[in-house]
Parts: sequence; structure tokens; C-alpha cells
Amino acid sequence: MEFTKGHGAGNDFVILPDPDGALELTPGLVAALCDRRRGIGGDGVVRVVRAAKHPEGAALAGEAEWFMDYWNADGSYAEMCGNGARVFVRYLVAAGLADPAGETLPVATRAGVVRAVVQGETIAVEMRRPRMYDTASAALGGLTLAGTAVDVGNPHLVCSLPAGLDLAALDLTRAPDVDPTVFPAGVNVEFTTPAEPVDGTDGHVLMRVYERGSAETLACGTGACAVGAVVLRDAGQDTGTVTVDVPGGRLTVTVTDDSCWLAGPAVLVATGEIAPTALQP
Repeated sequence: MEFTKGHGAGNDFVILPDPDGALELTPGLVAALCDRRRGIGGDGVVRVVRAAKHPEGAALAGEAEWFMDYWNADGSYAEMCGNGARVFVRYLVAAGLADPAGETLPVATRAGVVRAVVQGETIAVEMRRPRMYDTASAALGGLTLAGTAVDVGNPHLVCSLPAGLDLAALDLTRAPDVDPTVFPAGVNVEFTTPAEPVDGTDGHVLMRVYERGSAETLACGTGACAVGAVVLRDAGQDTGTVTVDVPGGRLTVTVTDDSCWLAGPAVLVATGEIAPTALQP
């Protein structure tokens, strides 16, 4: 089985080229591939398959040639992954499967078609505008933190830390407890704290995230978009640009009237082959 390893701001993925949908990808195989000691290691698996060859992408084949079949590290599905989409596009271009010369490059996902722009080391993807739809809380290490529920094609809970609480001190070795009636399919939980202003932007925050199915990751693209929308709302703005610093680097979120752009680095670091029979579930 051929693979490529890539990451977006430290959010890392095992990329599996499978243009014709021939691979038998299972939750057990995905989890074994993402195992950082017995497999390749990653926050998730991204399968590169033609939309027409995937049952969940076929309806979108008229809009996008390629479908991003994204799986979490535990073998569960995810509707969308912003950094995964940016790394997916980097792979398409590097492998000669797509031409970045056009204005935008469409990619089919379980959350619909997203569009990407390649600008050197930076890749930006346009996703749906984040929708804030409820309030909820996350319980973590004896703390109960209020947050805003946000839909970015997948579910998020954005918790802004009260003054005096150290973001770096949060224990994210286990999943925060959330209300299952608000998040029946689970949720990605983002924790934020304000940072020094950045020229040319409308806000700047530091963020850590616990992703459902993957535990704490160094970055979460859709989570950054959710955070950006909440930061702008709290500033009394409907649109604008927010800098989001995550443990793995810097992401830039631009919320417009009808969409959200996520921009940052997307890097391919290795290619190779792996024997599926050698993987231990």
C-alpha cells in the first residue's frame, strides 16, 4: 500500500492514493495506520479517490473530480477536516492530479464541495460560514467552562477561558465532558485565550483543541474557523479576519458574508509503502 505523510500546522495525516476506490479501508486498518508506534502515525487518514468512484462522493462528481475520504485516528468518519483538505490539495498538486493554475480547485467532502487556492507554501480553503446555534459547557479537570456550539460542517464547542486561567495548564489527556443531547454525534472542543493584536486582522487568539476521534491535536482547521466566528461575534462583527495560533503553528481565518476561508501551511514530508498485514490493530 502506497502512502504519503503530510501535515497542516502540525495536524498530521496519512494520505492513501486510491483513485479508483479499490482499497478496502476499514476502521481497524485506519486506526492501525494512525498508531504512532506500530503504524505510520497521524491524526487521521485521508484517502484520495475520484468522486465518481466513491458512494458518498458520486453525487458531487459533476462539481469536483476528487473526493476527500477523511477518517479520524480511531477509525471513525468525520464530515470535514479543514487542515486535511489543505493537505489533500497539496498532495493533488504534487502528484500531478490537479492544476493549481485555475482560480480555485474544488474538492468534494462529506460536508459538500470546498474550494482551494494554492499560494506557494500557503493553501487556503473556502468552507461554509460557521453557524453558531446553541450554548453549552465543557467539564474538564474540575472546571466547567461555558461555550458556544458552532457548525462548520462538523460540530464544535468553543470555550473562551476566563481571565486568570492558563490555557497551557489545561489537561487535555482525556476528552472533556459535554452534553450528549446537544452533541449526539460527539464534538470537537476548542479552548481559547486572547493574544496580542496582529496588524491587519480583527482579532488574535491562542487555541488548543480536543478533537473527537483523535484526542488533542496540534491544530484543527474547522475548529479555527469556529473560533474565528466566535471572536468576531464577541467583537460585534459579522465578518473579518482572525489570527489563530495553535501549538503547531499559525492559521488565518477570514469570515465573509457567505463563507469562511482557512489559510496556512500544508506540507508533505514523506512517501513510501506499508504492508497492511504487518499492522497490528
